[in-house]
Amino acid sequence: MALKASSTDNRTRSTASICIVIGMCCFFYILGAWQKSGFGKGDSIALEITKRTDCTVLPNLSFDTHHSKAGSSSSDLVLPVKKFKPCPDRYTDYTPCQDQNRAMKFPRENMNYRERHCPPQKEKLHCLIPPPKGYVAPFPWPKSRDYVPFANCPYKSLTVEKAIQNWVQYEGNVFRFPGGGTQFPQGADKYIDQLASVIPIANGTVRTALDTGCGVASWGAYLLKRNVLAMSFAPRDSHEAQVQFALERGVPAVIGVLGTIKLPYPSRAFDMAHCSRCLIPWGANDGMYMMEVDRVLRPGGYWVLSGPPINWKVNYKGWQRTKEDLEAEQNRIEEIAELLCWEKISEKGEMAIWRKRVNTESCPSRQDESTVQMCESTNPDDVWYKKMKACVTPLPDVKDESEVAGGAIKPFPDRLNAVPPRIANGLIPRVSSQAFQKDNKMWKKHVKAYSTVNKYLLTGRYRNIMDMNAGFGGFAAAIESPKSWVMNVVPTIAKMPTLGAVYERGLIGIYHDWCEGFSTYPRTYDLIHASGLFTLYKNKCSMEDVLLEMDRILRPEGAVIVRDDVDVLTKVNSLAQGMRWNTKLVDHEDGPLVREKILYAVKQYWVGGNQTAVA
Repeated sequence: MALKASSTDNRTRSTASICIVIGMCCFFYILGAWQKSGFGKGDSIALEITKRTDCTVLPNLSFDTHHSKAGSSSSDLVLPVKKFKPCPDRYTDYTPCQDQNRAMKFPRENMNYRERHCPPQKEKLHCLIPPPKGYVAPFPWPKSRDYVPFANCPYKSLTVEKAIQNWVQYEGNVFRFPGGGTQFPQGADKYIDQLASVIPIANGTVRTALDTGCGVASWGAYLLKRNVLAMSFAPRDSHEAQVQFALERGVPAVIGVLGTIKLPYPSRAFDMAHCSRCLIPWGANDGMYMMEVDRVLRPGGYWVLSGPPINWKVNYKGWQRTKEDLEAEQNRIEEIAELLCWEKISEKGEMAIWRKRVNTESCPSRQDESTVQMCESTNPDDVWYKKMKACVTPLPDVKDESEVAGGAIKPFPDRLNAVPPRIANGLIPRVSSQAFQKDNKMWKKHVKAYSTVNKYLLTGRYRNIMDMNAGFGGFAAAIESPKSWVMNVVPTIAKMPTLGAVYERGLIGIYHDWCEGFSTYPRTYDLIHASGLFTLYKNKCSMEDVLLEMDRILRPEGAVIVRDDVDVLTKVNSLAQGMRWNTKLVDHEDGPLVREKILYAVKQYWVGGNQTAVA
């Protein structure tokens, strides 16, 4: 009799499960149809993702059968949904750690007030940052490079301040970006041609670049078609919304400044660094800023300086500075470059180019280390909130003058899937070449599974992509395409220092602590990927705070993919639904018995100034 009762119960549960599955399929079909209808300017992405997550998968998500805790049932996993309200409209461009009111409380010396100053827990916002009224999806790349909808970034000051320099022009309901700049009046393309006549840009030797004081990032925008990824940064509101414009264009950029703390990038990361009239006092503070560039510049990498004080004898009148002042500034830069053992390989017009030596052995003046202050830190990649100092970061030892310190890197794209030198040389503890190759293979498999659910993933629909816990950059490598770029974020609490290896693959990224706000404007990423992130930050900070930050930086109708343990994703799913995300939880590609699951989500379209928008 007991067996018979159990069989009946099983049939009852099976019937109930089927009804639930049918009901959910109907719900998502109606939801998708609503998206497709155009109400709220939806583009039917939610519908397509729902279709791609075959409803036959849902019975496999019987958590009470495979993964429930002792004594629990599936009904225990259905958490109440907390509804998050919109923030007031004045927060539409809120950047938590670069808030202008807070910034003014800090010293102006060395741009300290422009650096990261995050709010304490009690001052954090627990509401949804509203998009501006009239917000629309950006133009697809490459059109977005040249045009940005006015409603998405409604600030005209740059069109006045930089009118004669062709940064940006306002035309009707769009901004147009002609590709001009202060130092390249003939356009960024012509300017880059000048660089390419000296620097080997065309053959893949130069793949990653750093643009300090980037403006609207036209230099980085035009490097993209030459297969060079530039990490551009500029301070918040030095010129209004310049980084916001860059990201609206689909160009990598973050809010940042050379100030008192180290840049959030690993040592030996960039093939090229660039300053085009970026207003950074390179000769000040005993050369501290040039020494920081030296830290992040790869052995054999290039530093480009255009504008004052280069060729001051010809240009001093136009720059409205005295000969003596400009001469002293250039002399100081030359002295520091010699101290760093950079070789000046070109000076033409207002542009000078230096090349960093490939190792210390090839630098005669460095043999006598009494001439230079060497940094004492044993970890040159330990940079998060660490004070910048006027010292030179040591390079790894080499056996002879021809060897590249830290290991030679292949041209791009060969370097993308090659074992990074930091791994091959054992500089990342407990990681072998075989482990890297296994990780690479795994992410190709994961991305293939993702694309069967979200068919837009590899089409270019998502231009600006973020991987919140990037590891070795496997996700970014698997989707590498000129149609998109990935910001590979390595959390400061990650178990392994992998960001250097990410750069050695020809990818870009940044260190960050997800208990704080990211250094970007709202609505700047089209897709966010997070693998194991919430487990990593368990007991570190609030899951709610991390999800609200994800919502802040995600565009309306942007997508999210989260991989994590089933218990973690159940909580994430509940909070996400309260943030106006359409969600779908599916099994691991290896089947229902694997605890790791995948949550797919699409952020609904809604705007500020209309509290009756989709709820």
